Amino acid sequence: MNHSSFKLAAMIAVFVLSIVAVGCTAENKTATASSTATTAAPAGAKTLENLQTAFDGESNANAKYLAFAKKADEEGYKKVASLFRAAARAEEIHKNNHAAVIKKMGGEPKADVKPAEVKTTAENLKGSIEGETYERDKMYTDFLAEARTSGNTDALRTFNFAKTAEGEHAKLYADALANLEAWKADKATFFVCSTCGFTTADATIQKCPVDFTPKEKFESIS
Repeated sequence: MNHSSFKLAAMIAVFVLSIVAVGCTAENKTATASSTATTAAPAGAKTLENLQTAFDGESNANAKYLAFAKKADEEGYKKVASLFRAAARAEEIHKNNHAAVIKKMGGEPKADVKPAEVKTTAENLKGSIEGETYERDKMYTDFLAEARTSGNTDALRTFNFAKTAEGEHAKLYADALANLEAWKADKATFFVCSTCGFTTADATIQKCPVDFTPKEKFESIS
């Protein structure tokens, strides 16, 4: 092979190697992008996960409070039983609100409702205070922060409704526990907002302090 032929062969070899290198680089970039897309969580995934957690919790709370109401009736705490029934209805409203947002996001509401651990009415009230306080101060506070970051206004609305109502439940349960014998009377009537589940014993309430639903749309539970 003469000098000219050698130079031509060398140039062809360099050209071929350059094409191969460019192809490999493109393949690596494509693979990296594909891997990133696979591992990255879809937008709103954490919010949806929190909604499912909340839906499961409210579903279990609804069943638990109905069981607690039955126990309170058996022990003669009629007013406490009325409160538990009202709270159960509020939790049902919360779970329905959560379910609506889950479906709007393309999910399917799922709950694993376990048998309630029923103790004495005093113990049931104490456990309920702890549960409601946790939801108000920790669970829903965290869920609201995440939903605010993701910009999901529907999730913000349903979480805020539930958080506020749980705070009222905790206060009502604390009052009942502190004055248990006085609550051993006839049934009482509680009023539950049909929109957000806000619960009160105030018969003079004119509208919900959370979402302004008028008194006419409150449910009376006794």
